Amino acid sequence: MSALLIWIVALPFAGSLMLSILYLYHLKVKKVEEIYFSLIALLTPLISFLLTFWIFLKASDKKITFTAFKWLKVANFDIDISFLSDHLSLFMALFVSFIGWLIHIYAAGYMKGDEGYGKFFAYFNLFLGMMLLLVLANNPILMFFGWEGVGLCSYLLISYYFSDAQNVVAGNKAFIVNRVGDFGFIIGLSTLFIYIGSKGFDYASLQAHIGLVPSSMLSFIAFFLFVGAIGKSAQIPLYIWLPDAMAGPTPVSALIHAATMVTAGVYMVARFHFLYSLTPNVGEFIAVIGALSSLFAAIIATRQRDIKKILAYSTISQLGYMFVAVGLGFYASGLFHVFTHAFFKALLFMGAGAVILQLHHEQDIFHMGEMKEASKIVYWTFLVATLAISGIFPFAGFFSKDEILFGAFASGHYTIWAVELFTAGLTSYYMFRLFFTVFIAKKSSKRVEKPLILSPFVTYPLVVLAIGSVVAGFIGAPKILGGSNAIAHWFSFFGDEDIELSYTIEFGLMILNTVVALAGIYIAYKKFAGINLQNEAKIDGLIYHKFYIDEIYDALIVKNIQRLSWLIYAVFDKKFIDGTVMMIAKSFYHLGELVAVLQNGNVRFYAFSMLFGASLFFIYLMQVMG
Repeated sequence: MSALLIWIVALPFAGSLMLSILYLYHLKVKKVEEIYFSLIALLTPLISFLLTFWIFLKASDKKITFTAFKWLKVANFDIDISFLSDHLSLFMALFVSFIGWLIHIYAAGYMKGDEGYGKFFAYFNLFLGMMLLLVLANNPILMFFGWEGVGLCSYLLISYYFSDAQNVVAGNKAFIVNRVGDFGFIIGLSTLFIYIGSKGFDYASLQAHIGLVPSSMLSFIAFFLFVGAIGKSAQIPLYIWLPDAMAGPTPVSALIHAATMVTAGVYMVARFHFLYSLTPNVGEFIAVIGALSSLFAAIIATRQRDIKKILAYSTISQLGYMFVAVGLGFYASGLFHVFTHAFFKALLFMGAGAVILQLHHEQDIFHMGEMKEASKIVYWTFLVATLAISGIFPFAGFFSKDEILFGAFASGHYTIWAVELFTAGLTSYYMFRLFFTVFIAKKSSKRVEKPLILSPFVTYPLVVLAIGSVVAGFIGAPKILGGSNAIAHWFSFFGDEDIELSYTIEFGLMILNTVVALAGIYIAYKKFAGINLQNEAKIDGLIYHKFYIDEIYDALIVKNIQRLSWLIYAVFDKKFIDGTVMMIAKSFYHLGELVAVLQNGNVRFYAFSMLFGASLFFIYLMQVMG
């Protein structure tokens, strides 16, 4: 059974390798039909999911480890290529592989006819393999390989259409900003190694020996590990890469933003729960960053026009909810929202991609309108996802978002609760602004008259995700609604504080959450459901320009680094380093010129020199012998 763990990870890697070889054959030898690429691309994540599901059925109550081989041994420090199946890693691997497989199916229809079809799926399989490596690794070193791997794959996928310079810039931005966060992650991991490395560096050993770390250093380690999560999960101040990541094809956006890369930071904090439980001050800092990120991103989303960028800021905002939960110690609640979010956010991106396909790659929502009749499946499934993210009962987002808000209120963090409650209203407003504008409002003159007919590969995954967006929340339904909160029982090992409030207060909070969400929907309905997109309104202002944060970063950081780099090049490198090297070279040259005077080809001069030297030698001997 334990050996299945390596196959779950290895199969997407093997698929990526086979797809790469087949694509090279396609380019260099003979054209290969897309069906062969599709078979490999879709089969490997499916088998990974089935193997994960088999472990869930047969051994979900057991902690399973599998060590493939010893990778590194330095003195008393060992690193194994080892995999772990426990309640946390199995939970993550289940929906990562399932949602990933559905997105692969969707991508087969979305990318149909693309000249780099095989290359795209080679990157796609590689990305999924790296994410599964991240969640199933049994030690943080191996996890870090997956962590860096998804960053590399995101660069490849975001800049997939590299002939467009803007896409390359977006890929570079994602890669570089993530390196900033990862530098902090390395600092935290290295410090942890200094104190515990010799005792074993797998998660069980780290948890058992965390007491060896001085209390003064625990917060230091916890903080810098979270810096890595800030970069990977796009929180303030390192969120700027995520909206630009929309340059990649829509299936990439769905894969990165739904269940994989951006949730890695939340997973990491949950994995190191034994550290963060000892550093509540860092936990509160995480919650504050999450609350500010969710509010800030939601405000920006209310004024955006690009359908994918609205969803990108929505992702940043929803990730903020997750960090509020894990920061306050409600790990089960945070992971529950990771789970429900995977369904409705993947559905939102895939639905948006379907609309973009139908309109021949138009992404401005004010150039759309009346898309309800173009595809009923896209309309109804998108509505389900929008209701889910807005937190309307009985859709999945209601249960997970309500649990986070309840935890913040019940633990006495009223400011964070109020911020997140207001953000929930903004979420329902900007999401239904998008929905009404795209599907209900009178169509724009810039919209194509005959939208493209969608492939079943594009529409069928939407139906599956819509079902998940409805039923997934009931897994964590609270007692007050007749549920048993299976998610809380599954993650009981976290030891989340079970805060009890009266049913009256709890039910009142649910009603308040719903009223706030409905208020956002009503405002959006009044403003956008009946508008005529023929009369296009100009959108401008501070919020539309995202508070000019990118421009501020460019002026304060990027430009100054460029100036510093130029100064180092012009003064230190060119004048000092190059100048020193050239001065030494010229001194040897001039010395050679002096020596060359003696090598003049005159035989009489050579004879004189020999006689003169011999004379000096004899004079020296006479002086010595006295």
